[in-house]
Amino acid sequence: MVKLRTGIVGYGKAAHLHTAALRSARESNLVAVCGRRIERARAFADQYGITAYASVSEMIKAGGVQVVVLCTPHPAHRQDCLEAVENGAHALVEKPLASSLADCDLMIEAARSSRVRLGVVSQRRFYAPCQRVKKAILEGRIGRPILGTAELYGWRSESYYASDPWRGKWDAEGGGVLVNQSPHQLDLLLWYMGEIDSLYGCWDNFNHPYIEVEDTAIAVIRFKSGALGNIVVSNSQNPALCGKVHVYGQNGASIGAQTDGGAMFIVGISDIEEPPTNDLWTIPGEEEMLKKWQEEDFSFFHSVNAMEHYHRLQAQDFLRAIIDDHEPLVTAADGRRTVELFTAIYRSQRDAKPIKFPLTSDDNRADFDGRTPGRAG
Repeated sequence: MVKLRTGIVGYGKAAHLHTAALRSARESNLVAVCGRRIERARAFADQYGITAYASVSEMIKAGGVQVVVLCTPHPAHRQDCLEAVENGAHALVEKPLASSLADCDLMIEAARSSRVRLGVVSQRRFYAPCQRVKKAILEGRIGRPILGTAELYGWRSESYYASDPWRGKWDAEGGGVLVNQSPHQLDLLLWYMGEIDSLYGCWDNFNHPYIEVEDTAIAVIRFKSGALGNIVVSNSQNPALCGKVHVYGQNGASIGAQTDGGAMFIVGISDIEEPPTNDLWTIPGEEEMLKKWQEEDFSFFHSVNAMEHYHRLQAQDFLRAIIDDHEPLVTAADGRRTVELFTAIYRSQRDAKPIKFPLTSDDNRADFDGRTPGRAG
């Protein structure tokens, strides 16, 4: 069995989760962690019996690290990724790939030039119910998808935003519910429905006066296939947690998955309470499968550590892509599409009009691509 020497960038809450995944992945030999505050990196390293370094480049050169997993705040992804790939390491980046399209483009080009793999974390693609939806679409069992919907209703408290100094700030987090909580649902919607032609969206902060960023956003989409789509995401629904992605077919059949449910899930603070499962399935002749799958999903969920299991599946997929020289299930281009989608919502509100795809970077303005001063509303 080929094992790649892996390292973690960052030592926060998500880093512990990815450390558990890399320690259990058979293709991984976790050897190092790095961070800007070396004393915290050393404390993290001592906990897991690995070596601490002060920089990404030092970790790669001195530690012989071949693959890094980036667990730093979103605006730091560009710098850390560039340092990794330009030193010859492959990089798997926590979602979102970056806060801006400009950063995404720099990261993707650097990885291409260095001939290394670049991927983004979207472990919900590895959920069995989500894969059933994808398989049904690929096999044509709902005909052409004509409508896709993504929903995420949750709550983030003042104590949540106080738990880390970067949360809730444009320059430190890059955005609110669109950038931090909803990329998983946005990624699934794009995975199922394909490329976007145009989008009209808007956003606001309704009941979180102690943060800068949005807590609610919506969008209406026309896909290149001609299909329609709808997005509703919010951190303003207390005490809800409900995440769903549904696809409706031309033959009248409807399928979907509830990816999140129960109390709010916060990495490093709380656990996933409810199993992901299919909550909608009306393909003719398959209606009875819904109850069977729900029972299977419930049983499986309670047989594994769900926090670690799906991150390990994605880590293994990424490491196998490197070893076998093929694309991972979730590519950097996929990560950019998610950033493109939420960027279009910010721009749509700023410009008060639908946004045509594809989008190019718009980093020569002072409004952080529609997020800061000058927004409508």
